[in-house]
Amino acid sequence: MSNPPVIAAVDGSDHSLRALEWARTAALSRGTGLLVAHVLPDVSQLYAGRRSSLHDPNEPERFADPVGDYVRGVLEAAPELPREVRYEALEGSVPEALRVIAAEAAPTMLVMGSRGRGGFATLLLGSNSRAVATTATCPVVVVPHADRDAPRADAPGGAHGGAPGGGAPGGAPGGAPGTDPHGTDPHGAGASAGRVVLGLHAAETPEDVLLFAFAEAAARGTTVQVVSAYAVPPGPTLIVDSPFQVIPPEALADDGDAVPAEREMLRSQTQRLAPLRTRYPDVPVEQAAVPGDAAGRLVDASRTAALVVVGRHHPRRRSLLMGSVANAVLQHAHGPVAVVPALHPDEDA
Repeated sequence: MSNPPVIAAVDGSDHSLRALEWARTAALSRGTGLLVAHVLPDVSQLYAGRRSSLHDPNEPERFADPVGDYVRGVLEAAPELPREVRYEALEGSVPEALRVIAAEAAPTMLVMGSRGRGGFATLLLGSNSRAVATTATCPVVVVPHADRDAPRADAPGGAHGGAPGGGAPGGAPGGAPGTDPHGTDPHGAGASAGRVVLGLHAAETPEDVLLFAFAEAAARGTTVQVVSAYAVPPGPTLIVDSPFQVIPPEALADDGDAVPAEREMLRSQTQRLAPLRTRYPDVPVEQAAVPGDAAGRLVDASRTAALVVVGRHHPRRRSLLMGSVANAVLQHAHGPVAVVPALHPDEDA
């Protein structure tokens, strides 16, 4: 594949097929290839190892791979395929095998379901999804299972899952500032309909996270909605879970009724976003500064957003642990979440 592909990690489960469909449409929107990867079941890995060690020519070269056969059939029935589709059967543990192929293929992103065939049905996030999102060298998009879908009656087209192209783009140029052209509520989750929502810490989020969000919005022809949180000391007038207001750049000239912390956060956002606006002049941008819990606001936005994008952790912390915001959003989001590592940590340090 000449351009970096989109990798879809599958295991034949319904959860992974949702991820496969999301990856297919993502590859189409970006005009790149699709690499479908799955880890062979233990019995197939044992057979392959036995045949290799015994060098027995009487053993058939091809071993049973029901998952690979099934996934090929599902994908071949799709209405449109990316320009190039490749299949890879991997050996080893699921997290390690996916980390290796991601390092080798240097993909645009790796897409997987939030749960696979194993584990407990009540788990919000499977161990493999968490492990890959925490350690992969590329952006990892985790597509939640159907049980976590939020009602989408107010979303464009009413589509579930937020696959690229699944709904009309929001925030098209020419709409009224701070409103949604599809008639949704300009406050709270409805204001995020069809958008790429970026969780931004203006001073700490690596540049790679911003670049991924803007590139994804450009591929979809939609808006980037930037959400940042600021700390508010507790007081008698603090309103919990109040809806946030999205603000177009031109509205920042008037401070209005914003509190000082909100104004400062919006100014920091504007400064940080300036190079991205120059690089992606056709991508509309909305800004929101919210008090308190960033993760909760991003989870609310995921009900209607096409994609929520978060950084994996602070670039200066060489930790194998995922940041608290990314972890909380992955655990509870109603739609796809992209966890983006610092791809060039030396530049961000």
